[in-house]
Amino acid sequence: MSTQAPQGANNRTGKQGHSPIFNLLFNIVIPTLILTKLSADDRLGPQGSIVLALLFPICFGLWDYIKTRKANFFSILGFISVLLTGGISLLELDPKYIAIKEAAIPGLIGLATLISIYTPFPLIRTFLFNENIVDVAKVDAALDQHQCHPQFERALKNATQMLAGSFFLSSALNYGLAKYLLVSPPGTPEYSAELGRMTGLSFPVIALPCTLVMMGVLYYLIHQIKSLTHLELDDIFHIHHDEKA
Repeated sequence: MSTQAPQGANNRTGKQGHSPIFNLLFNIVIPTLILTKLSADDRLGPQGSIVLALLFPICFGLWDYIKTRKANFFSILGFISVLLTGGISLLELDPKYIAIKEAAIPGLIGLATLISIYTPFPLIRTFLFNENIVDVAKVDAALDQHQCHPQFERALKNATQMLAGSFFLSSALNYGLAKYLLVSPPGTPEYSAELGRMTGLSFPVIALPCTLVMMGVLYYLIHQIKSLTHLELDDIFHIHHDEKA
């Protein structure tokens, strides 16, 4: 049996979620920047910066839920991440807990990605095989035509395992970067500066290699789709054409 039904159920309202880039920006990146840049006493202070940072994943998650009628995984993750970072800073715990938290978030995503293989809703459909990137309906129709759903499900499983590997890579890089940079006690100006530096370095050190891995996974998935469906790239990718009245 294929997993077409869950995908169709996700899209029967015709409403699509936001892209992973917007999700990460509003739920992770902006709240982290607020915590690192505005937590000084002469700005918002520790408590004020945490409240403002928490508003981003909360508001974005509520907006996305109203639009899609589904809980936003990234917003929940962002809320937990901000709460942990702010709590560790307020309680002035050892910086090693930030390193553990930084490693745990992508590690848990990777673990959830692997576990999702055995559920009706594999996370590969959330990250890569979704209507924001691929024309899912056209691909499903072509798979039906060529009776290739079992082969495609195996390809999805392989891609999911590779995608989980990118999150485990991010987990290891996050931990190493945090352990290297965070050496000052939380609550001090030096600690805030180190947290800001870690955020700034996270793109070249962490996001770039993980993005390259994800691009490799997407290339593999598109190659498999082309091979199984005989569709061209213009047919596979979801391209919104201007509709004329």
